[in-house]
Amino acid sequence: MACRIVVLISGSGTNLQALIDDLAPRSEHGQIVAVISNKADAFGLQRAQAAGIPTRALSHRDYPDRALFDQALCNVIDEFAPDLVLLAGFMRILTADFVRHFHGRLLNIHPSLLPKYKGLHTHARALEAGDREHGSTVHFVTEELDGGPLIVSARVSINATDTEASLAAKVQQGEHRLYPLAMNWFIQGRLRLQDNRACLDGQPIPEQGLDLEDCETDKREHAHVLQQDQ
Repeated sequence: MACRIVVLISGSGTNLQALIDDLAPRSEHGQIVAVISNKADAFGLQRAQAAGIPTRALSHRDYPDRALFDQALCNVIDEFAPDLVLLAGFMRILTADFVRHFHGRLLNIHPSLLPKYKGLHTHARALEAGDREHGSTVHFVTEELDGGPLIVSARVSINATDTEASLAAKVQQGEHRLYPLAMNWFIQGRLRLQDNRACLDGQPIPEQGLDLEDCETDKREHAHVLQQDQ
């Protein structure tokens, strides 16, 4: 049975599109069953509709407080009985009750090399600090903001000519490779949260997470071995 996935967005949905494109040729393994946004005009909803994916818009402004919105959001997500919930540019801080409800099946992609630069304005902060590299990280979501167990990161170099916009564009390219990889690990049953540790193939992932380049090298080598065996 295909892994049922719900994606939460707030904006244009470029990471959502990367996930849709990755799953398109093999929907028997994983399927995005709904895309939900807290903004009705989010372009990502149009991306989902173009792919034939059900959408919902639920405005946080219609609720008097964060807890009531999160409860309503939780109820909508549960209608689709997901095995996995992916935050893809969902610009809301989630309550502890929400996070606990989806414990072990809630992932986020954050535009920094965590644990550096939790929160907002990560590209500007990396430039201001004079960092030589920046990137993005996929992690399990826990009650600590951007503080859940790290899974895998994509690194990019920062050049002297980089602006916030150019750096954001480079980071986004890495994200589009990074999130589908982590999603597929979960779909395949390889990625799980055990005793509050991210584990891949039953082994704890290092606290600093894995590096995308290393993972893709291993993937290419494995594919080469399979071809030789055929």
